[in-house]
Amino acid sequence: MTDNSTRLDHVVLWVSDPAAAADFYEKAVGLEPIRVAEFTAETVSFPSVRVNEETILDLAPHTLAERMNMLPGSADSAGHPVNHVCLSLPSDAFDALRARLEERAVPVSEIAHDSYGARGKARRSFYFRDPDGNVFEARHYE
Repeated sequence: MTDNSTRLDHVVLWVSDPAAAADFYEKAVGLEPIRVAEFTAETVSFPSVRVNEETILDLAPHTLAERMNMLPGSADSAGHPVNHVCLSLPSDAFDALRARLEERAVPVSEIAHDSYGARGKARRSFYFRDPDGNVFEARHYE
């Protein structure tokens, strides 16, 4: 991949409690929290969690919707459903994620095989929800 190729930078998730959401994504999903202390100190509008060196999930509080005025109707996106976000993981991280979710009694779907994605057919995948109802798929290809 070259430096000028198109990449996914971030996804914004609407959440009811950004600090609690960051805690869930850190402890249950295994993602690195970013700017949580700053959010708690009210010096930034929302925290994030790092998916990888290039991609983060922003955890936007519903109260931020009223400030979403970049396009007409943008504020209406708060609570607008997205089908799901998919995280691609190595096999061992996939297994560790499922174990952490099950330890925390987070409901998970059955494991599916050969689901199609960005890199072809994934060997295994499953779905889960975060505490705000956002649906995630976890998968691995190798």
